[in-house]
Amino acid sequence: MIKAQERTLRQRVRLLAITVGTVLTLLATVAAVFGADNREHLNTLLNKTGPLRTDAQAMMAALVDQETGVRGYAVSGDRADLTSYNEGLRRERELLASMRRISDGDKEIDGGLLVVEERARQWRQTVAEPVIQRVSTGGTAAGQDLLNPAARERFDTIRVAVEGLQSEIAERRASVAEDARRASDTLVLLLILAAVVVVLAGAALLIALNRLVIAPVTALAGEVREVAGGDYQRDIRIVGPPELAGLATDVDAMRRRIAADLAEVREARSRIEWVNGQLQKQAEELTRSNRDLEQFAYVASHDLQEPLRKVASFCQLLQRRYAGQLDERADQYIAFAVDGAQRMQRLINDLLAFSRIGRLTSGFTEVDLNRVMSDVATQTEAARQYAGGEVTWSELPMVLGEEPLLANLLANLVSNSLKFRRPDVPPKVHISARRVGDEWEITCRDNGIGIEAEFADKIFVIFQRLHAKDAYPGTGIGLAIAKKIVEYHGGRVWVDLDVAEGASISFALPVLPEERGDVTRDEENGPEPPAAAADQNEQIVA
Repeated sequence: MIKAQERTLRQRVRLLAITVGTVLTLLATVAAVFGADNREHLNTLLNKTGPLRTDAQAMMAALVDQETGVRGYAVSGDRADLTSYNEGLRRERELLASMRRISDGDKEIDGGLLVVEERARQWRQTVAEPVIQRVSTGGTAAGQDLLNPAARERFDTIRVAVEGLQSEIAERRASVAEDARRASDTLVLLLILAAVVVVLAGAALLIALNRLVIAPVTALAGEVREVAGGDYQRDIRIVGPPELAGLATDVDAMRRRIAADLAEVREARSRIEWVNGQLQKQAEELTRSNRDLEQFAYVASHDLQEPLRKVASFCQLLQRRYAGQLDERADQYIAFAVDGAQRMQRLINDLLAFSRIGRLTSGFTEVDLNRVMSDVATQTEAARQYAGGEVTWSELPMVLGEEPLLANLLANLVSNSLKFRRPDVPPKVHISARRVGDEWEITCRDNGIGIEAEFADKIFVIFQRLHAKDAYPGTGIGLAIAKKIVEYHGGRVWVDLDVAEGASISFALPVLPEERGDVTRDEENGPEPPAAAADQNEQIVA
């Protein structure tokens, strides 16, 4: 058996509800029984005793009409005076049938009706009918002789029988009325008891709620407020029924987790502060390093360039003036010196260009890549004519960026495609663009020597060369500059390896902010091959 203090709040409320419901059900059942009795009594009063009483009075009137009609006929001899007798007789029979139907088998009332009916019949046989017969045959005097005191006494027996019937009806009415009153009193008492039960149940429920719910919840709320105020080490007391005890246990477990989390947060905060200190130091070191880099760039662009130009100039002067005057080995040495000085100048200039990307900025504007591509075609015209090549481009988008840097990007890609061509094959370079989501993918594809898959990541490394320096000219920094320009514009660059011939390098740039979310996009069509026929929007420079 469950102890009282171990019962849950739901069990307590259910027990109270079952008890109150059982009591109210019993009261309702008893009330229904008494209500049915009361309804039956009222039905008897309204539909039985009342009409019977009225019909009994009408019965007496019908019998009096018969006696009056007979006496009148005996006096006048006029058969018109028998109308009231005949009407009274008809009315008597109707009332007898009606009262028997209303009595519905009531023995006492049916017995009284039988007495009245028998005495009326005897009166008619011994008095009324003989008088009517005598008057009809012998005249009024003969009829009046029969209306003697004995005839009156016989009619009085009918009156006594009717009065007895009325008395029986009256007694029955009084008895039924008393029964109805008692039933009504009992119903009122039952209603009062039900009200008392409801009031007591409500009071018991309020007391139970106050003791089992409100008081424990108030105490728990006070302790929770203290914990919320910062006292996370305060234990939550377990009070109340099992539901609230479970709630208090969960709240205390939550307090313990919060306290543990706060301890971890404090520890993490101290670590973060230490890391921030280290980051601050590294930022200061990075600032100093950037200043040193800027100083180096200044020195490289001014202090190193001047002696290098002198070395290159004098080496070239020696090469022109003394070419053929010294031995062949001396001429070779001078050529090596001139070539080395020139390559050093190119390396320094390319390195300066690489370091300036993102550091010296003029701000982003909307750039039309079609116009930029036209300028790039002009810049690379000499290399294109030398190689007998062709540069084409489809309709290119508007993007946000720095126009000089984007021009440098496209120029590097086109120059690379013209430079790394196949022997005896005129180079063909095609620039195309397509919309993919919120990016423009721009592809430079050629029919040159191509790029092996194993070198796809190395070509974007600064000063990384895949061929001997005497095979193809250059410093190996062009694609590294292109990669840095693309990333500076918030994009990405990669090599497309799934091409039949040549090389295909693509880069993605963000779509203009006002064009983002447009449904018009070309995600299915890839970049056009360089040998494809030019469409109406394609630009061709041969």
